[in-house]
Amino acid sequence: MVKVGVNTPTAKWLRIFLMEAQISFPNLLVARQLISAEELERVTKLQEEQQAPLSRLVVELGLLSEDDLLPVLRDHFDIPVMSLRDVPNTPLPIELPSGIGDFLKLARMVPVKIDGHELIVATSDPLDLSRLRALEMATGLRVRPVLAREKEILARIEALYSSNYAADGGQEAIAEPLEGIGDDEDVAHLRDMASEVPVIRLVNQMLVRALESRASDVHIEPFENQLKVRYRIDGILHEIESPPRQLKAAVISRLKILAQLNIAERRLPQDGRIKTRLAGKDVDLRIATVPTLYGESMVIRLLERGQIFTQLDTLGFPPELQARFDEMILKPHGMILVTGPTGSGKTTTLYGALQKINDPGKKIITIEDPVEYQLSGVNQIHVKPQIGLTFANGLRSIVRQDPDVIMVGEIRDAETAEIAVQAALTGHLVFSTLHTNDAAGAISRLLEMGVQDYLLSSSLLGVLAQRLVRRLCPICRKQVPFTGMDGMPAEFHDGSALRTVFEAAGCDACSGTGYLGRVGIFELLPVTSELCKIIVQRADAGAIRNLAVRQGMRLLRDDGWDKVTKGVTTLAEVLRVTREEA
Repeated sequence: MVKVGVNTPTAKWLRIFLMEAQISFPNLLVARQLISAEELERVTKLQEEQQAPLSRLVVELGLLSEDDLLPVLRDHFDIPVMSLRDVPNTPLPIELPSGIGDFLKLARMVPVKIDGHELIVATSDPLDLSRLRALEMATGLRVRPVLAREKEILARIEALYSSNYAADGGQEAIAEPLEGIGDDEDVAHLRDMASEVPVIRLVNQMLVRALESRASDVHIEPFENQLKVRYRIDGILHEIESPPRQLKAAVISRLKILAQLNIAERRLPQDGRIKTRLAGKDVDLRIATVPTLYGESMVIRLLERGQIFTQLDTLGFPPELQARFDEMILKPHGMILVTGPTGSGKTTTLYGALQKINDPGKKIITIEDPVEYQLSGVNQIHVKPQIGLTFANGLRSIVRQDPDVIMVGEIRDAETAEIAVQAALTGHLVFSTLHTNDAAGAISRLLEMGVQDYLLSSSLLGVLAQRLVRRLCPICRKQVPFTGMDGMPAEFHDGSALRTVFEAAGCDACSGTGYLGRVGIFELLPVTSELCKIIVQRADAGAIRNLAVRQGMRLLRDDGWDKVTKGVTTLAEVLRVTREEA
């Protein structure tokens, strides 16, 4: 029996634990519809096998996010939640046994403060009474637990006690290193390794943390001496704690099995897809592998179903530009192009446009590579070049399906461009994308592909160019005097009396980055009668751009500058995504 004073905070927490933890807490999760009864049964069975806390398992299995779980633990056990970002990473003035770092990593708890005779310990698992009691005995102080996010606890342990631990914060993954995985390893052994509980937990936790961090992609990259894992958050890659390199083959194999890929094939690129549930959310994972010098590199695109922007006014369009774009997409026929580099939000904009014009009176068909999100009432086709279903072949068949609106994921070749233009000329509204730096460049690209100038001028309604910039966190952004910056283009010196701008700071809401989400900057080139004339004359992109500007087109940097002056983003962000325009 644990002997503690009846009036101490530890005793209060202990009484709650003994009376409620093992019975009422699991039932509470079901009662609040955070997990289903079937999921609870599965977790309970695994808990009996692994002797692991239930609160940890529901997160590791992806049934519930840590952000959703912490408030439940806080309310149920009357334990406060603490952010460790504001706590200095300095050792406490107490003697701890040697090897305490390993114990803390395994327990996922860390001392953060001494308050009189009490030791305040941050933990992600308040049900782990035995380890909290062990820490109490080791320090001679009464332990008072507070709740904290696991990644903050692990980061603090790393800073204070260690420099090398598994990315999943547990010992299972490194207790029995999985070595000797080479190109000649048999498939059965790879499959067995990928099915081991530590590997399953590591992969689940990697994906759940990516989702909680708002990552769009997870990069798993093998190098000579380490296995790197990086999350792309708001368009920028952030490296996280690396799992042991000896788990490389097991982690990659686990993901390939889930995506129904060939785990024996490690010489050729492969693509797959996983539909799963992570942290209580339905998520689609797009998997792409490629062989590298030190093994297979994998990129996982996370697509949260139901989270795509479906309203154009949420994308950051200036009101005047949006009104003109809305007018274009309501036309009965013609072609509208959206341009920009990979990752600039082109597909999101097209989905928003389709959603705006989608009604039972129109038949809409899309052909994409791949289909990223499912749109209600829209016929969507996934290209499969290996069986001959290319953009060109698919588009040729779509035209025979009597559609009103067609969306082509990308115009990549002359054949697709020609069919798209012909479709626009024969009474269809056609949307597509091109990889060009600006709106004017799209016209030159199509002419270079071999599209006849008179056909292009007759079919093209307009071209929208766009980029994504990181949006300043509204909670922590700070106002500073505006002094310009080195290399600032002349077009930003517009004579305005701007004296202050906002800069990124960093807080818990934005994970210390100073940015929270992204917003678009745009330029829209409507095809006027004057532009049609110089298109037929095969004018270059510069001449087309200059004429469009004289007719009122605002460039990407103009829209970016407006968002800087309004405190939406920073000048550095605008320059980062438009530097090739200089």
